[in-house]
Amino acid sequence: MRIAFQMDPMEEVDINADTTFALAEEASFRGYELYEYSPEHLIYNEGLVQARARKMHINRNGKEHVTFEERKLINLALDVDVVWMRQDPPFDMSYITATHLLERLCAHTLVVNDPKWVRACPEKILPLDFPELMPETVITRDRLSIDKFRSKHKDIILKPLYGNGGAGVFLVKEGDSNYSALIEMFMENSREPLIAQAFLKDVEKGDKRIIIIDGEPVGAINRIPQKGEMRSNMHVGGLATSTDLTASDLYICEAIGPMLKDRGQILVGIDVIGDKMTEINITSPTGVQELKEFTGIDAAALAWDAIERKLGNKT
Repeated sequence: MRIAFQMDPMEEVDINADTTFALAEEASFRGYELYEYSPEHLIYNEGLVQARARKMHINRNGKEHVTFEERKLINLALDVDVVWMRQDPPFDMSYITATHLLERLCAHTLVVNDPKWVRACPEKILPLDFPELMPETVITRDRLSIDKFRSKHKDIILKPLYGNGGAGVFLVKEGDSNYSALIEMFMENSREPLIAQAFLKDVEKGDKRIIIIDGEPVGAINRIPQKGEMRSNMHVGGLATSTDLTASDLYICEAIGPMLKDRGQILVGIDVIGDKMTEINITSPTGVQELKEFTGIDAAALAWDAIERKLGNKT
């Protein structure tokens, strides 16, 4: 198979943590032909969706973990079998434009995850389809509504609606004098609504990342926040540890799994604190290498197995 990764530059990734590297490494092991390009190299040109891509060779144990051939123009409808959309957010108009262009390939090339639904399912909005599974939440720019929500729940989390990696996430405790300044900062820096959620004290025990492949949960890791920190994202120093899937985890996965499968979301990472789901990550979910390290479960291999099944069903 011929695979194109639309991603941030491969030469800059942490090969011991990056999920895209794990996916590319498994693809290389299977003998697939690999290409890499960044979103700025994506082109719509007179009916064709193209990319100025580099053929890529992966070698974890080599002097360089990746080497490239000269960049060339490829037709993403004819020259590759799969496009992996794996660039990191922010989920902005650049990201949305890429989903529109890649959606035009879907009659010819398998795009993972399905770009139509990536665009239609922002990661903090998609859980709203399952209100019984998530913390109490308000999404708005209306200050009075946020004030009322805070009065009800006392301690709340404030975060940007389209943020990622724990950036801009604040715990606002009852009586916190920084509350008004934080609201003003959010309002001044963006025209978007912000999201407020009831604080879940179980976060002290960790924020579980559950990996779902083609609608089925395959395993999980727990991410423990550092002392004095309530964010558990590994981008901000959260410590990954082993964990098991609980009955409530499986209940959540059974509720959302069919929807994810129907919408072509091959690799998904959901975040669960206690028995509540806080996010459904479908843009470029992480945690695959940590899952393999702690449990032996190879989610990269399982993802490629699912892709091979899909391509086999199309022939």
